[in-house]
This record gives sequence, C-alpha cells and structure tokens, in this order.
Amino acid sequence: MPRRSQEDRSRTTRTALEQAGRRLFAERGYTNVSAEELVSEAGVTRGALHHHYGDKRGLFVVVLEQLEADNTAEIERAMAALPDQNDLPAAMVAGISTFLDISIRAETARIAMADGMTVLGWAGWREMESRHGLGMITDLFERAVAAGTAVTAPVRVLAHLVLSAVTEAGMLVANAEDPAATQAEAEQCLLLMLGGLISPPSLRHRVDDRPASAVDPGTA
Repeated sequence: MPRRSQEDRSRTTRTALEQAGRRLFAERGYTNVSAEELVSEAGVTRGALHHHYGDKRGLFVVVLEQLEADNTAEIERAMAALPDQNDLPAAMVAGISTFLDISIRAETARIAMADGMTVLGWAGWREMESRHGLGMITDLFERAVAAGTAVTAPVRVLAHLVLSAVTEAGMLVANAEDPAATQAEAEQCLLLMLGGLISPPSLRHRVDDRPASAVDPGTA
C-alpha cells in the first residue's frame, strides 16, 4: 500500500507538470517559460521537476511527444472514418485536411511546429516524428507503392520531403491573417503537389470536386 500511494503521488505530480508545461509552452513558447514558472503553475517543487524530467527541456520533450501522439491519433481517426480503407488518395486528403485544422491550434503551432526542431535539433525531432507524423506518412506511401497507386521512389526520402511541405503549410495557416482562406489555398496546393505522386486522376478529382470557395477563396 505505501508503494502504491507513492506511485499515485508521482503520477499526480507528473500530470500536473505536463499539463502546466503544455499550457505555458503553448501560450509563450519554450524560451519564454522558466522552470520556476512551470513548478509554480503545477503547484509542485523544483525538486519534483528535476526528479521526474531532469530539467525544463526534459519536460518539454515529454509534452511534445504527448502532443504529437494526440495529433497523430486525431488524423488516424479521420482516415479510419473513410468508407473505403483501401482508398489511399482519400486517406491523403483526409489526413492533410485534419492536420491543417490542427495546425491552427496554439499548442500545435508553437510547441510542435515552431519549438520542436529548435529544442530537439533536426535529428532528435525527426527521430520523434518517425513515431508519429513521419511514420504515418511513410506507411501511407509504402502502402500506395505496394498497391500500385504511387510512383516508385525512395519512400523514406519522399516521406521526409512531404512532411516538410505539410509542416510549412501548417505554419502558413497558423500565422495567416485569414487562416480559413489560407487553409483552403494550402490544401489545394498540397493536393496538387501530391497529385504527381499518388495516382494523379484520383487526387485531381478531389481538388476539382471541392466547392469553389474551398478551392479558391477569392472566388467565393
């Protein structure tokens, strides 16, 4: 019983610190949040932060991993809701649309897209992405190549380049004066780019069949 009680206290402490980190990092960014602010917001001691995470960076890495997992799960749910699970072009469309919706959120824009690579470095960020967004994109392309609906290309490199394009589109949306209009334009451009890789007619008609206001906000 004493051991279980200690485990419960540790779990409560970690939850408080992770929730505080997610709020503060999203609101002000990694560099503008101090360790003292984190422990004060969480209602714990500085020693608790060091014990569970080592330092502020250690807490940020855990928060980022949780956010990446949450976002990936949301995108996967959107793709899983499609009536035809073998329609890989449709999965691409659903995944891009959902990611751009997510990118408007402050926690995604600030923690995942702005601070993630800065804090972890390119190699560390890509290693984490391999378990989340990059891994999901790689899997989609591998399935598309196997199904004959994608061009034959080095999938690992292709997935990295697509992730970079999608991430940049997300940043454009997150920082736009008119996020809705920019999102429609970004989605159109991403689908046009992917149209050369994933069965062009399949993706092309996804763009053509969208309402005019969604494809070209200027014509709405």
